[in-house]
Amino acid sequence: MEIDSNPGLHSFSVVGLGDKAVQESVDRIGAAIKHGGFVAPSAKNRRFVVNLAPADLKKEGSGFDLPIAIAYLIETKQLQASPDGRMFIGELGLDGSLAHTHGILAAAILARDMGMHELIVPAQNAAEAAVVEGIRIIAASTLGDVTRHLDGTTPIEPTSPDSESPPAYGDDSWDYIQGQFAAKRALVIAAAGGHNVLMSGTPGSGKTLLARSLAGLLPPLTLSEAIEVAKIQSSIGLLRGSVRGIVRPFCAPHHTASPAAIVGGGTIIRPGQVSLAHRGVLFMDELPEFPRNVLESLRQPLEDGIVTISRASGSLILPAKFMLVAAMNPCPCGNLGDPKTVCTCTSTAINQYARRISGPLLDRIDIHVLVSREGVTSGSQTAGDITAVRNRIVAARTLQAERLAGQGLITNSEITHKDIDRFCVLQPAADRLLTTAVNAKHLSMRAFHKIKRIARTIADLESSPDIAEHHVAEALALRVNDRVVHEAA
Repeated sequence: MEIDSNPGLHSFSVVGLGDKAVQESVDRIGAAIKHGGFVAPSAKNRRFVVNLAPADLKKEGSGFDLPIAIAYLIETKQLQASPDGRMFIGELGLDGSLAHTHGILAAAILARDMGMHELIVPAQNAAEAAVVEGIRIIAASTLGDVTRHLDGTTPIEPTSPDSESPPAYGDDSWDYIQGQFAAKRALVIAAAGGHNVLMSGTPGSGKTLLARSLAGLLPPLTLSEAIEVAKIQSSIGLLRGSVRGIVRPFCAPHHTASPAAIVGGGTIIRPGQVSLAHRGVLFMDELPEFPRNVLESLRQPLEDGIVTISRASGSLILPAKFMLVAAMNPCPCGNLGDPKTVCTCTSTAINQYARRISGPLLDRIDIHVLVSREGVTSGSQTAGDITAVRNRIVAARTLQAERLAGQGLITNSEITHKDIDRFCVLQPAADRLLTTAVNAKHLSMRAFHKIKRIARTIADLESSPDIAEHHVAEALALRVNDRVVHEAA
């Protein structure tokens, strides 16, 4: 950023392709400077031009207020200080106060990577920025605090990072789900390996509760994962407080959501639900009710773990490594296949309902499980031991992290087709079983690889170095319904 002043009639302009918030900063900065006890631009017979370089890159947000104000004060000799090695970011109020600002965590990482030694931020954002190592984070409440720190009158001590927080888990209702042993086993495998799940069953069978309780099984975020999640949340102002202790995201969009709401986009590109669910769970209830273009837009993030948003002004790649957990009824009335209830749907209605989900999308979902309606038992519900289940999942994920450490991967679901034979070693009997089953069912190579990844996760839950025949058999059982929607029709 540059600032220049020349004698002439008063004017204060900001150039460099700034959005509306940047252009309006002129009025906010003027009032803040005046309330801070300095001479405002309006009181000087000079022309001020602030250039936000590079001029061809669009600038967005209110975080430019503080650096523009500091540049003005230094240019007019009202502040005797050097900005070298320092980065400033923050929105100014009319009274000179610094307000909570979006994108502080990303700014802290950028400042460190640029070799800055100090980042000055609003006090409300200090906790999220302090998690970044290698740079001093200075928390200020007002413009006056910043100027007194810069001129040495009242230096501000750097903000220390928060101490380690205890493990943060999500929903703990897992133990209160009665029955559904097959579905719960499938979700334990999914949680251990980061696999996608589709649950199909009659209304009231517990699909939604199972999906929501899955969030409580996932291990706490590591610091590196928490920073990834926090950067996304910070960019749109959802992050409040420290990065440490963030729970894994759980996003459950309504089926009326638009493609831009799910994958991201808009005039000013914002992350969608697939990015907000990064390193967590994206739950899509009533999957067939989502518009077809929304469902098909999930193909790239499910396959690559990223989403590419292209607009006339440019392209943006956002992270989207999430677990997709979907739930659906087997037919419009929901009673197809229920031995105790009669389905009232016509074959045409069932076929049309089934075709709302394409084969390629189903092929990208690792685990397919049928959820039947459980009977009601008398007596109160009692909690089980969710801690034991969590410990098994954590142990399995620890094995995966050690195995995949040199690849930049975390879970078995992320293993690429190039490395699958190296990390998913099958015993001879297991290899024969898998080959026979895949050929007999005419499964795709994608399904073949997914079965191997699922079998690898099942073996990890048993701490087995190789994949045995019974691991493959269970993995095949979890894929046997990979076309249940279409076959039921």
